[in-house]
Amino acid sequence: MKNRERMIAVVDGQGGGIGCALVEALRRELPDVPIRALGTNSEATRAMLRAGAWDGATGENAIVCNAPKADLILGVVAIVAPNGLLGELTPAMAAAITASEAHKILIPMNRCNITVVAGEELPIPKAVERAAALAKQALREETRPGE
Repeated sequence: MKNRERMIAVVDGQGGGIGCALVEALRRELPDVPIRALGTNSEATRAMLRAGAWDGATGENAIVCNAPKADLILGVVAIVAPNGLLGELTPAMAAAITASEAHKILIPMNRCNITVVAGEELPIPKAVERAAALAKQALREETRPGE
């Protein structure tokens, strides 16, 4: 495999609020790592681009094509659930994200009928900061097959 630059994908839908917060936190932790905004809709993509993502794409095909290219994928837990995000996340999107070799860092959101049992529940801003710190750690430690 050709040696290439690392890439982080942030996946979000609806208004892009959590994706926007993730992009901002990642920019602080990893200012030189490319962040690709993958939105289920154009509003979410636009919000993540305004927050500092290097580039972005919108919709099912964009997520299906870009998930395998990412080294890390961040978002809420609903991005791995078919029909998550109030139906915005299609089964094909969820399949592409879960099938990707990328390390996934997911923020628990009990609004999608998935409860993650782990330590104390963090408020969203703290969970976002923790996710960015974990992304920094994962990029430092992880290598993709063939590198």
